[in-house]
This record gives sequence, C-alpha cells and structure tokens, in this order.
Amino acid sequence: MSLQREFQRQGTWLFRYRSYLPLVLVPLVLIALRDSEYLEKYLGDLVEDIWEVLCVGISFLGLFVRCLTVGYVPEGTSGRNTKQQRADRLNTTGMYSIVRHPLYLGNFLIFLGMMMFTQVWWIVLLSILLFWLYYERIMYAEEEFLRDKFGRHFVEWAEQTPAFIPDPRRWKRPDLPFSLRTVLRREYTGFFVITSSFTILEVSGDAIAEGRLEIDPEWLGFFAVGLIVYFVLRTLKKKTHWLHVKGR
Repeated sequence: MSLQREFQRQGTWLFRYRSYLPLVLVPLVLIALRDSEYLEKYLGDLVEDIWEVLCVGISFLGLFVRCLTVGYVPEGTSGRNTKQQRADRLNTTGMYSIVRHPLYLGNFLIFLGMMMFTQVWWIVLLSILLFWLYYERIMYAEEEFLRDKFGRHFVEWAEQTPAFIPDPRRWKRPDLPFSLRTVLRREYTGFFVITSSFTILEVSGDAIAEGRLEIDPEWLGFFAVGLIVYFVLRTLKKKTHWLHVKGR
C-alpha cells in the first residue's frame, strides 16, 4: 500500500475515534500531576493563579474559535459526525477563509490549555506531538475527501488558505449571518468539557502532589456553572426546537 493511501486509511479510521485522544494520555497525565505544584512551590501562589487563568483562557480561546466557525456554517458541514466524512458544500468564508481546519485549531487550543495547566513541560510537549500525529492524518483524509468531491474548487481554496496557522488578512465575510442558537446547540458540550476537565485536573493535582483531597469554592462554582449550562442547553436541544435554526 502506498504511503498516500496508508495516510488516508489511517486518517479515516482516526476520524471515527478522534474524540478519544485525551483518554490515551490519562495515565501519563496522572503521572505528570505528581509535579503539578511547581509554580506554587518555587514562585508562589500569585504566579500559579495567573498561570491557571492563562491556561483556562487558552482553552476558552479554542472554544471561541469553534463558536466563530460553527456560528456561520450551513447545515451539512462542520459537524460532529464520526461514522463518515460529510460535506454538502465547501466552506470558504468566515474562519474557513483564514485557515482550512478551524475546528481542529480550536480543539488544539482547548487541549493545549489543559495540558499547560499541569505545569509539567514534558506532558505538554508529548501531548502536542501526539495531537499533531493524530490530527495530521485526519486532516489529510478530510482533504482527500473534499478534493474528490469538489475538485478544482477545493484545490484553488486550499492553495490560498493555510492548513492550521490562521492568516487573518485573508478574512472573507461569511455568506450567512452569525447564529448564536446554532452555537449553543452545538458547542455546549465543549463548554462543559472545559469546566469539568480543569476542575478534575485541579482536584487531582492537589490529591496526587500534596496528598489532600478537597475542592476550592471557586473551582466548585466553575464546575457548577458548566454543569448547569450543560443540562439546560441539552434539555432545550432534546425537548424543544428553540435551538434549531432552519438551514443550520
């Protein structure tokens, strides 16, 4: 099998299970958390607090990138489908005018913020490497699918648009208006993943590094907000049509 076909085969398989990458790192993250109090130990509580806010901010920046992407796209594109590739049309405006894979860029920033939160350099580098190896093949498989479906239209867009590092100078106004309800319907899970993951990392880090199992009020509140938002929006999505927008 040629390397090209092998990359596409691997990417198609990984596409189905792309949501499970963080689970592969869980044992290594638990090991890394033994050294998770580095900043507090050597630079003090204030520096650690600033670092934690920075890490949370990076992850929310990733969520913002995702929201800015899905808020403009039409139905049948940029979905969370896992069984097979799907694209009813080729998106080339909005976030897709400055980067070819904005949703994966958002995922990377969310993931990066979480790994940086551990304060352990080797887990950050390892997670970046694994993310790149994982998503490189997924992006390759997606682009082969789009090339086969849209032909020259895809090639012209891909030749002008960076794959992963955005070029804001190339921004093109989206064809559709921004839909907040679409964002709420599709990205509430990501919001909860961020609030719950950082809370778990904070509690686990204290338990493993310092031998104390407790949760500070601010982290409890952070988690509670994420949990409430999750259940409210999930209920609206499942029980009502309020979050459903025609053509989105």
